[in-house]
Amino acid sequence: MSQPNKTEEDKNLPNPADVAKSYAEVAQRASRLLTQFMERKAKEGVAAPADELGVAKAFMDLSSRLLANPYKLAQTQMNMMWDYFSLWQNSTLKMMGMPLNPVAAPEKSDKRFKDEDWEQHFLFDFMKQSYLITARHLHDTVSGAEGLDEQTQTKVNFFTRQYIDALSPSNFAMTNPEVFRETVKSHGQNLVKGFNNLLQDLESGDGQLRIRMTDTEAFELGKNVGTTPGKVVFQNDLIQLIQYDPATKDQFKKPLLIVPPWINKYYILDLREKNSMVKWATDQGYTTFIMSWVNPDEKLAHKGFEDYLLEGSMAAIDAVEQATGEKEINLAGYCLGGTLLMTTLAYMTAKKDKRAASATFFTTMIDFSEPGELGVFLDEGAVTGLEKKMAERGYLEGSEMAGTFNMLRANDLIWSFVVNNYLMGKDPFPFDLLYWNSDSTRMPYAMHSYYLRNMYLANLLREPGGLELAGVKIDISKVKTPCYFISTIEDHIAPWKSTYLGALLPSGPVKFVLGGSGHIAGIVNPPSANKYGYWTNDALPASADEFLAGATQNPGSWWSDWQQWLGALPGGDKKVPARVPGAGNLKVLDDAPGSFVKFRLDKQKKTA
Repeated sequence: MSQPNKTEEDKNLPNPADVAKSYAEVAQRASRLLTQFMERKAKEGVAAPADELGVAKAFMDLSSRLLANPYKLAQTQMNMMWDYFSLWQNSTLKMMGMPLNPVAAPEKSDKRFKDEDWEQHFLFDFMKQSYLITARHLHDTVSGAEGLDEQTQTKVNFFTRQYIDALSPSNFAMTNPEVFRETVKSHGQNLVKGFNNLLQDLESGDGQLRIRMTDTEAFELGKNVGTTPGKVVFQNDLIQLIQYDPATKDQFKKPLLIVPPWINKYYILDLREKNSMVKWATDQGYTTFIMSWVNPDEKLAHKGFEDYLLEGSMAAIDAVEQATGEKEINLAGYCLGGTLLMTTLAYMTAKKDKRAASATFFTTMIDFSEPGELGVFLDEGAVTGLEKKMAERGYLEGSEMAGTFNMLRANDLIWSFVVNNYLMGKDPFPFDLLYWNSDSTRMPYAMHSYYLRNMYLANLLREPGGLELAGVKIDISKVKTPCYFISTIEDHIAPWKSTYLGALLPSGPVKFVLGGSGHIAGIVNPPSANKYGYWTNDALPASADEFLAGATQNPGSWWSDWQQWLGALPGGDKKVPARVPGAGNLKVLDDAPGSFVKFRLDKQKKTA
């Protein structure tokens, strides 16, 4: 008996046997993960959930303040109902073919609603606008609450935004038009694949969700990221020091040492050849050195901020002098590395050490009085909770800090990947910047506790003599080293108005430059890209707003401005024959990028 002809739709249907097998594999995998989770919790004992950030108390305070003014709350509710009424009216008219302006529209930069069906399709447009109306009124109600202290206000604003972002219709399969189309097209196979991706992330996170942002197998340090040729010429417990191979016949007499943050790995400044800052620096003729921090375990729990000063920045300065024979060194620090660098300058000033020819600070906070949204995670209760965790392990797990930073930009760094990986069922796209972002590092207990308490909570670095390290009172006001500060206007980690306060502290010549974009893109901005631009002001007024009001906007990259600034310093244009790593008093220990930076926490878990 002949089989009836299959329609085109029938041909596209998945094989029932393959579907059954896929479902069985997913079920088996999920069951195994659930069993492991329950067994682990049974061994640990069930504890009441902690509220170290004080979120519950903050929202209880908010509720009491809102209920204290019922008239204002009722007015807010009425305003929201009027917006809903306008939306229903407009939607009805739109169904009849009448063109109307939306009641609520997303920001142009909001990537969640870029699919054309969010605007063209009546139902999806209605859901989008309903969400935006609710989000706006909810945010306005919370941010407009009267009588809350600044810390509580920041906290409720932040976590309300997290709630609003999480409930976006773009984050659910049946209310996201792109996901809905893919589900119909693939007969639900995107959701099965997405569930597999979810289970894979749970497995790699050892029971905790670690959302993959990129294909980590697509990159290898020294091969397609971190490729600038160089040698490791010094090593101790905390750092490896890399000296890069010369790219010119002559090099500037004063070498350049970069102090990266220990919270991330140094190769953000050496991702690819076209946007590598260290490659650009060597091409300009600088003898370039960079520190590579160790990724610590419990054995280094006792290492404190003082150790990071003596065995980190000071040890690197000593090593650069040994390698080159130079007693004048250009220094640069990125983010936390810049905080350590300014501490180092104050230490060197007190010791009458004059080897710092200049200092450059990339998005660096020195005065922590205005920490931005990071302050949500940094009150006494939160720090005490962190210290308890670190005391048990000897370090702060890198993924925890990475999760905190991701929450600051949840739509871009969390929910977009939830949609792509779990709803669309796609594998994350290979992207070098996100590969670096997922390459977490730990912080040793003693150092991180000291940093949080003395910098963020007590803000002692800005106070003359507020800190004492290795018997030396730290006083930034006595630092006379020429300083160049570069901050970025969209920075969500080190807000530029906060970093500007730090630029006012040293007593020597200071130039402050404001770059475009954010914490990473605004710094890793090569001249060849000709992007973002930057603002300069010959004056250094008392406030950041005054600086910007009197500033001149310049096209291109701040790298070029920085190079001109370095060259204009006394002796900044003097050159010597190119220096080859290992030719001086320090011998080659390893090829760049070295072994410290290659240690990945996620790889360790897979092989454990």
